[in-house]
Amino acid sequence: MTYRKFIKAKQEEALENDKEESAVYLLMEAVTGLETNALYMRSDDEMKKEDEEKFNSIFDKYLHDNKPIQYLIGYSNFYGYDFYVNEDVLIPRCETEELVENVLYKYDDFFKGKKVDVCDLATGSGCIGITLSLEEKNMNVVATDISDKALAVAKKNNEKLGGRVTFLQGDMLKPVEGKKFDIFVSNPPYIPDDELVDSLVKDNEPNIALFGGSDGMKFYRIILSGLKKLLKPKAMVAFEHGYDKKDEMYKLAKAYFPDAKVECIKDLEGKDRMTFIYVGGIDE
Repeated sequence: MTYRKFIKAKQEEALENDKEESAVYLLMEAVTGLETNALYMRSDDEMKKEDEEKFNSIFDKYLHDNKPIQYLIGYSNFYGYDFYVNEDVLIPRCETEELVENVLYKYDDFFKGKKVDVCDLATGSGCIGITLSLEEKNMNVVATDISDKALAVAKKNNEKLGGRVTFLQGDMLKPVEGKKFDIFVSNPPYIPDDELVDSLVKDNEPNIALFGGSDGMKFYRIILSGLKKLLKPKAMVAFEHGYDKKDEMYKLAKAYFPDAKVECIKDLEGKDRMTFIYVGGIDE
């Protein structure tokens, strides 16, 4: 059987079991060591027996043990980098890639390439802070998390990918008390406690990194209530949040930063996914 026919058959099997067909390509790339384009070029080749056996062994766990494919293969690609992931951290999402991209874009516009101090709060796997440090040499990044286990994963990624991040352990803003930052970025837990979540996510990814109180806004309130004393006179704050929280985020940001410009940015699906706050330097 060719790789093409094998992949098609496995995609159909995934759908029949209410799983994502995209997982088939992720697993095939991991098994063969080939990226999507290279795999496509070999799609009409006869599939190697060892590739088939290795694929089936992992795919069976994905189908029947309700385990995310990223945990099974041990990594998730984020912004072109392969981040090690396990059950101690959330699997990085494409929406968070857009947060990073917008931070980099807005940095160029707001800070004009100057050296800046950045805080990535609730870093998890480290995907935000590490990527920022790799993509922009003028960013000095500190990343925090309440979980020692998550920080162990983030530190491993930092070393593996050649990041330049300093890690601090602690709850919310406590690890960075007394420090000042030009950029503050966070993707905190924001799923409302009573919201229905796919079992693949809820039963595997750390719930402490998923749920954000009764309305999903708990951690934004905590962060924004103590953030002013941690920012330099000219600063930028960037949040990822639930797509239906645009108005609540705007009101909350304005409550603590009434003179700042507050901007909501849509993701590629047209959803209101990010809020940026510009303190000083930008007129309304």
